[in-house]
Amino acid sequence: MDDVEITDVDDGDSPYHVEKNLKNQDLSSVGLTGELLSMYGWHLLVVSVLVYLLVQLLIKRFRQRDQSSAPQTQQDVSSVVRNQEAMEAARRRMQEELDAKAAIFREKQKQQEEEKRRQKIEIWESMQQGKSYKGAQRVSAAAEEASSSTTVPKPKTDKKPLRGADYNPLTGEGGSSCTWRPGRRGPSSGG
Repeated sequence: MDDVEITDVDDGDSPYHVEKNLKNQDLSSVGLTGELLSMYGWHLLVVSVLVYLLVQLLIKRFRQRDQSSAPQTQQDVSSVVRNQEAMEAARRRMQEELDAKAAIFREKQKQQEEEKRRQKIEIWESMQQGKSYKGAQRVSAAAEEASSSTTVPKPKTDKKPLRGADYNPLTGEGGSSCTWRPGRRGPSSGG
């Protein structure tokens, strides 16, 4: 098969024969453009579509700015004023709530200070009368219980302990049937 050579036979008589050196002078500029399009056609198409879309987007934005710039400023000014007034009203309400809570806290502090002062006076008077300090303390504790009767004491629950009283984890005895035993020392003597 290496010896086979294929050659093209050119018949001048065939009706499909075309002259090789035929050139049309009018289409020479198309040849250069055609060559550019054949090399960079897809690139040029994508770039031109992107430029077209970008121009359309910019035109749309400029039209929106021109149409909405004047009326929107009036609406923006009024909405901004309304928002600021609403925020100021909310701040005033919050400040009033905070002031009310602070006044209540101050009243409670004054009451506690008055109670402490009264207790100190009672203790001093009892000391003057020769009574013990503990007796005055019992009286004040009873007064506190009477004043704090509105608070609900926590109910005591009878819970049994988690482990028995005789449990000691160091002894190795306990609630578990599993115990750990160290392995045998030295070489294994099986097999």
